[in-house]
Amino acid sequence: MISAATAPISPLRRARHRVRTHVSEHPSTYLRFARHKYPGPSPEVISEHTELVIDGYTRSASTFAVYAFQLAQPRPVRLAHHLHAPAQLIEAVHQGVPALLLIREPRGAVLSQLIREPGVAMRDALIAYCRFHTCLLRFRDGLVVGDFDEVTHDFGAVVRRLNARFQTSFIPFVNTEHNVKECLELIELRGTHSGLLLGFESGTVSANRARRERRRLTEERASVPNRDAWVPSSERELRKADLEQHWNRPGLARLRERAAALHRTFTEVAR
Repeated sequence: MISAATAPISPLRRARHRVRTHVSEHPSTYLRFARHKYPGPSPEVISEHTELVIDGYTRSASTFAVYAFQLAQPRPVRLAHHLHAPAQLIEAVHQGVPALLLIREPRGAVLSQLIREPGVAMRDALIAYCRFHTCLLRFRDGLVVGDFDEVTHDFGAVVRRLNARFQTSFIPFVNTEHNVKECLELIELRGTHSGLLLGFESGTVSANRARRERRRLTEERASVPNRDAWVPSSERELRKADLEQHWNRPGLARLRERAAALHRTFTEVAR
């Protein structure tokens, strides 16, 4: 049986991933492409309407942060989010738009990525992780940083840092059992590709409309495919365990060390 760690990956897919990794560092090139590829309602590319950018390397709690943030606000806030491209955050700094960089320690981010994107090689993912954060180093003073654990357990503290840094007045999310449950219920339905829920992420649909849509979709839950696509699952954990041995290979040591050092650097910014 071929494991998740040793399954063959086509050279074409590897090449596409490497090209995307490189191009996504350049706002003038990548954002023009992204506006054509992602016309809406989600992901959303930074524009003249954007009030806040929330983005980070893939699998760094972007979806939780976006839903938690919007649920806490008294009105929809226009967000740019889910590109997982440095270009989005760099452009926010250039334009003076408030921006939140989400970070996650490399092991958790990369293993989760490989489970979700089996066509990506571990070495390529580690290189992408390092490149993503390296090219943001010189922009870190223009960003607020939120680490995965803090975002998922005390997102209100992150929003308060945003307000202090950018003189905004966003309402902090309160991590009560009820609020987190509501957030996860919405995330669980993301795989339905409901235009209303995706519009809620980007700030074009109100929370009340999103809640009505959640109730409607919940009634049809038995027919919703891939309900756990954006939340943890036992199957995902088993697949992640299968990747552990590959993660610890000596040949990846330098990349692991570089990725960990970058995470520590941005963690210090988050404090």
